[in-house]
Amino acid sequence: MEENKIYPHVYEKMEDWPIHKLHQDRKAFIQEITDFTVERLLYGKTEKITEMIGKTAYLEQIRIKEEPWKIDPPNERSFWKKIQKRLVNKALDQEKEQAKKENKEMLTSIVNNYAEEIVATFKISTFQFARKFLTWFFGRLLNTAASRNMQRLFNRKHRLGERMKISGEIEKVRSLMKKGTVIVLPTHHSNLDSVLIGYIMDTFGGLPHFSFAAGLNLYNTGYTAYFINRVGAYRLDRRKKNPIYLETLKAMSNLAIQRGTNCIIFPGGTRSRSGHLEKKLKLGMVGTAVEAQRALAEKGKDEKIFIVPVVVGYHFVLEAPFLIENYLRQTGKERYINVKDSSYSLRKVLKFAWNYFSNGSEILLTFGKPLDVLGNFVDENGASKDQYGNPIDIKDYFIKDGVVKADLQRDQQYTKILADKVVERFFADNVVLSSHAIAYLAFNLLKTQNTHLDLFGLLRLPSEDYILPMDTVIAAMEELQSQLKKLEQAGKAKLSKEIHLPARELIEEGIKFLGVFHAQAPLKINKEGNVISESFKLLYFYHNRLDHYNLHETVNWSNYKIVEKELVEA
Repeated sequence: MEENKIYPHVYEKMEDWPIHKLHQDRKAFIQEITDFTVERLLYGKTEKITEMIGKTAYLEQIRIKEEPWKIDPPNERSFWKKIQKRLVNKALDQEKEQAKKENKEMLTSIVNNYAEEIVATFKISTFQFARKFLTWFFGRLLNTAASRNMQRLFNRKHRLGERMKISGEIEKVRSLMKKGTVIVLPTHHSNLDSVLIGYIMDTFGGLPHFSFAAGLNLYNTGYTAYFINRVGAYRLDRRKKNPIYLETLKAMSNLAIQRGTNCIIFPGGTRSRSGHLEKKLKLGMVGTAVEAQRALAEKGKDEKIFIVPVVVGYHFVLEAPFLIENYLRQTGKERYINVKDSSYSLRKVLKFAWNYFSNGSEILLTFGKPLDVLGNFVDENGASKDQYGNPIDIKDYFIKDGVVKADLQRDQQYTKILADKVVERFFADNVVLSSHAIAYLAFNLLKTQNTHLDLFGLLRLPSEDYILPMDTVIAAMEELQSQLKKLEQAGKAKLSKEIHLPARELIEEGIKFLGVFHAQAPLKINKEGNVISESFKLLYFYHNRLDHYNLHETVNWSNYKIVEKELVEA
């Protein structure tokens, strides 16, 4: 992989950033969201609106009672009681037109309430402070870990570039920034993704700040709430799953994109619980980009929307123990209990950052090939190309009965096509790290030796009883390296430079990065120089990064045997 480069900013002035312009017009934007959402909900559903409002009011009152948060507005209990009271009074009214008027007024009130909550603000002064603070904070950690000598900010930024790296199509993405609206669709493994992606794109990629979702739970602490609320994040409350809230959220995304706001949308919807690269994407928020492109064409505008898949690469994930337990509980049901996610404490975040900087680990941001909203590749000028390289006009794909017009069913099909292409790029642009390779190898050796057990049986095995002889691991790694290189040659994955090291060095490198943070190491080298695991669950989590590449079929795992501790001692 290439050495990291620090790019100049695409826009010299922050006042020219699309996100700044959007929030300068916040009041009008909220009104636009309200009008758009109400019209969408009322269209063809007049007789169902009363039921929808009633269900929403019921669910919201349950949420307030059973899942209260500090950030919740103090007057929301009374708000929903008023809505419910209006519903009861309306039920007694026999006038159909009056009922329709009441429905629209209540719906407008609810949607406006949601829009006010979702749309935050963007303050240049707050962003500038956050940028300086993060550079100082990360730089201080790096300096302390490396030499304990203070450095000037310029040097600190360059040294941070040795740990936070951008690769892939960044030059093309920079070229597209002033030719249309860029939507970044990243893989999602950690609560830190939004902060790290935004920081790396701004500091090293020279890109303007992007709008992104921040879970409303993050607003429960004062300092976090203050900054997130002023850096352009939109507030997402995952407790609210009613159709009115979800439609308001999608309207916000659609209209922000139409206004030219660059956005980060996590298409998996949430962090990958299993450690896999996302294969099945949530189409709701991704579909807002397709709808926005059609709406622009419908208005006779030539602005284009560009989709950029981005793969985030970590050697280890802060929340891995919680995530894998949560995944196994969902798939194993009664065999697993609920586990609280306590990984987002300040102490753990600091420890996570310290470990990354102190052991030489990297965070990689790989930009895939930019696409249009139909999944076609685009060139540096933003022109769409079909699979044969011929130019196409995507406006033609939104024509119905001779004119560009809305067709939600058609747009949903286009969204599915786009999602499939994004998943394809996730795998093709994924950079295989040394930690991914050794975790995948070790778990497959364990699986091959215990073919009579299902996944849950494997994970119940006592990890302390199994030893992977170093000679066996080296031999298996050499075969795995050969297959990984074939994947790269076929354009199905990318390899970090460590994958080309001699097998033993690759193994030692991968284990060093994999086991530095967790209390139970997924892998470690024991005193005898062999490989052992302290947690098969964590090993399985990191193994999953390379799952679905079919490497289990191309490597002859049965040639390599691991041993049980009692046999060694005997």
